[in-house]
Amino acid sequence: MNKETEKRIGANIRRLREKAGLTQEYLSIKLQIAGCDITRSAVAKIEVGQRHLYPDEIILIKEILKVSYEEIFT
Repeated sequence: MNKETEKRIGANIRRLREKAGLTQEYLSIKLQIAGCDITRSAVAKIEVGQRHLYPDEIILIKEILKVSYEEIFT
């Protein structure tokens, strides 16, 4: 993925997380419970486009935030 795409997706995740009323810490905990080894710091880096997302993380973020893939990627 190129940097602009990563930044856009990260910004979308942040917006959706905030809309759901969740903190980065809470999202990271929910991801950890689901089996992803991810910290709050990693969530912060994803949201600003500084860290790549793995497919399993995208799937779980979609489920935790109760959003569509379209909302994450567009």
